[in-house]
Amino acid sequence: MHRKMKLLLGAFAVSSVTAFAQPYPTKPIRLLIGFAPGGGTDVAARVLTQHLTEKFGQPNVIDYRPGAGGTVGNALAAKATPDGYTWLMIATGPHVIAPSYYRSLPYDPFRDYAAIAMVSISPYLLVVHPSVDAKTVPELVAWLRKRTTPAAYSTAGAGTPSHLASELFKMMLKVEMTHVRYKDAAPALMDVIGGQVQLGFSDIIISGPHLASGRLRALATSGSTRTPLAPELPTVAESGLPGFEGLVWYGLLGPKGMPDAVVRQVNAEVSRLLGLAEVRERYATLGATPTPGTPADFSGQIKRDYDKWAKVIQSGGIRQE
Repeated sequence: MHRKMKLLLGAFAVSSVTAFAQPYPTKPIRLLIGFAPGGGTDVAARVLTQHLTEKFGQPNVIDYRPGAGGTVGNALAAKATPDGYTWLMIATGPHVIAPSYYRSLPYDPFRDYAAIAMVSISPYLLVVHPSVDAKTVPELVAWLRKRTTPAAYSTAGAGTPSHLASELFKMMLKVEMTHVRYKDAAPALMDVIGGQVQLGFSDIIISGPHLASGRLRALATSGSTRTPLAPELPTVAESGLPGFEGLVWYGLLGPKGMPDAVVRQVNAEVSRLLGLAEVRERYATLGATPTPGTPADFSGQIKRDYDKWAKVIQSGGIRQE
């Protein structure tokens, strides 16, 4: 009996080691997205998912959980089992703006997640209706200041990156503007084109086609450097507001406690993919620049942007609407 027990224990030990030594992944990966299909987060994720499925031999099953500005997806990811089989494709808004903007959230952007990889970053275009008497940022500033009633600016919703970029612009200029919020970026842009509002910070991918037609005028981009997608446009920062920057980024997170080895493996593969010409070209068509880097790089970006937007929200007295 003693000999049989030893044999059974030995067999169990071998099988346990074999199980834990199995290559990752061995089953489908759930990719949470806190927005509806077709939006920027979804499109940015899909550029990667096909390649990752081919590389890992397991599908990325996208689980859309829209609601509350993307925070529903964040909350689900925070509570997921940290075994490496649940990822979250995150955007700037619900992760580094929402924690300061909303009165309470069921997650903490630092305590509840493991940073895997930053994926891409996109600037906005500062656009105006053609009736606005301005072709440069200084001219827009002069136009705003001489108005007897505040100009209106549109955003994709309260607490979104376009809202905070607009508030930062307003605060740095020390001018009054009226916020007109929409449920998405497309209707926000359509009302600038229609003249119902005068200006806004808009995604390059949806505003670009309207520039050539003359239905819209772009004055600057919101990044710290000029974008290769519109190199002729200066940045807001170089147009008289040094230090201004308002960007949208996308990245991959996992729940806190996700195995370090899995984090490193996924990060290495994402970084490799982001270096491929075909992937870079695809992101360029979306108005984005791939941003390969380490998990520590992504954590640093999260902390910097969290601190920045918390200060803007506090200084501007911006509250949940």
